[in-house]
Amino acid sequence: MKKFYLLATALLFAACSFAQVDKPQKAIFYSISFPNAAHHEAEIVITVPQAPSGVIRVRMSRSSAGRYATHEFGKNVYNVKAENVDGSPIELKQVEGDLYELGDHGATVKISYTLFGNWTDGTYTGIDPSHAHLNMPATFMWVVGQDKRPLRFEFNDLDKYGWKVATQLKHEGDNVYSAPNMQYMMDSPTELSAYKVSSWEVNNNGKNEKINLSIHSDDSQTVIDNFAKQVQRMVLEEKAIFGELPTYDYGEYTFLDDVYPTNSGDGMEHRNSTCIVQPVAKVEGYESRLLGTFSHEYFHSWNVKRIRPKSLEPFNFEHADMSSELWFAEGFTQYYGELVLERAGFRTVDEYTHTLSGLINQILNTPGAAKYPATQMSRYSVFADAGVSIDPNNQANMFTSYYTYGGAIALALDLRLRSEFNTTLDDFMRTVWLNRGKVMKPYVIADLQSDLAKVTNNPKFAADFFNKYIYGVEKNNYEALMAKAGLLLQKAQPGKAWAGPLSYGRNRGRSGEARTTGDEGLAVSVSIEGTPIYKAGLDVGDIILKADGKDVKDAQAFNDIVAGKKIGDKIAVNYRNRTGDHETTVTLEENPALEVVTFEKAGKNITKEQTDFRNNWLSTKVKP
Repeated sequence: MKKFYLLATALLFAACSFAQVDKPQKAIFYSISFPNAAHHEAEIVITVPQAPSGVIRVRMSRSSAGRYATHEFGKNVYNVKAENVDGSPIELKQVEGDLYELGDHGATVKISYTLFGNWTDGTYTGIDPSHAHLNMPATFMWVVGQDKRPLRFEFNDLDKYGWKVATQLKHEGDNVYSAPNMQYMMDSPTELSAYKVSSWEVNNNGKNEKINLSIHSDDSQTVIDNFAKQVQRMVLEEKAIFGELPTYDYGEYTFLDDVYPTNSGDGMEHRNSTCIVQPVAKVEGYESRLLGTFSHEYFHSWNVKRIRPKSLEPFNFEHADMSSELWFAEGFTQYYGELVLERAGFRTVDEYTHTLSGLINQILNTPGAAKYPATQMSRYSVFADAGVSIDPNNQANMFTSYYTYGGAIALALDLRLRSEFNTTLDDFMRTVWLNRGKVMKPYVIADLQSDLAKVTNNPKFAADFFNKYIYGVEKNNYEALMAKAGLLLQKAQPGKAWAGPLSYGRNRGRSGEARTTGDEGLAVSVSIEGTPIYKAGLDVGDIILKADGKDVKDAQAFNDIVAGKKIGDKIAVNYRNRTGDHETTVTLEENPALEVVTFEKAGKNITKEQTDFRNNWLSTKVKP
């Protein structure tokens, strides 16, 4: 009887527990108003019905969907208060910079706060009378442990400022929008402004999906419509790679574009939208520059938002999310972002060779790529991806961006698949899409290797490629691969003497500001391992006074001195640092920078086989 009683009690408790779980939870409701938009402030009220019992923890995020480093969004939140629905106050304690705890409370609680936002990019919030540019992690606090609950948002003061709402959130009517859960909300940037929109439909497996181009700029509707035609061609070119569009939630995909000179240039992918921000006066005249960002970010609606690394699923908004797969998620997207524009006719072959030159130089001529594998460079994203710090770092010598590192790997793999297996990187991406992305099955690196083995029907090649070029630091033979397409990889400045860069283009202090030294000389702001100046012992912070007996006031003066010398010449350099005045000798070398040019431009004969290879690689994949 005792056992039966305990079992019965357990079953009764379980039944009650399931009944509680099955009981639908009311949506958490957010209301955002802009009484002080001129000074970049918003007032936000969160209403939490069916509030959890005990201590409630409410916080701001420290990371943002699509960003991989931490960001202290809590610094822009103040006047935080909590009360019951009858207006009685709830004790509120700030336990961390971005975390608050609520004491005894009723069944429904309200949390209110003021938000400051004056940075328009793909991560932060920008508010002024012209718009409210809302990236959700930087805008909305959230209730810890309630991330599965539905959310509703009311955007106020739209008529006051003449704003409309552009977002991937579901429109529920009037100014109210919804998200099924916190993960979707955080992935849904929202633009409130008098934007212009151009929309069209794309047939996707017999069903039309709507694409919206929403642009907040000073351009006319005619300019926006003409630009939309270019974006539409880019969309179709990317669709051709995968054979289909993703199935967008609610049947729509929205480009959220904000164009203004004081913006911070950025692009940030999301599941059914992308947030693109450009620091230019207008779209008109900058279409080509804008298209590069559009192409990259739209490719992400397949690769990273659905072809999803397991390391980023689910996204954690309390700290930086580290991934070893960004060489693929970002790097392969980087490769295709530019390739698509060439295929679609927005870039000539000669223009595209500059892109190829950049990728190859990054993988062959940077210390980071020489010493560390693509996986390790991907993990460094927690520090490199717009991470904020004020102390100097040594990235010039130990980091190569996973964008370009992965892009160069994608380039080599594409050309090897074409030349060795009569297949393409497009085929590989389609395989990964069908096996991982379309079914929303997060992947690990071994899954990508398995898919490559399937595409090539050669597991040994796949294992060798991953061991050498993904986990290892070996490099493909880019000279031979370029030649297959009638492209020549050669020294960019053959026979020219070179000392290496001394600055990033201007004298910079440790936090990026211009560093002045009066009339003393040139302050070194970068010293890259393997360059003549590095070998000579010059380092960041040293002040070059003279070179070859001549005064040096800026980088141009130093470069002019080097330009008059030959490879192997030695230059005496006088410099000063905190240990006193010194002299060293810089032995000049040949610049290792490479460039890619067509055989035709180089005056070399190109065969029909090479021409056909190039055309098959670079020609449009959109069927007429």
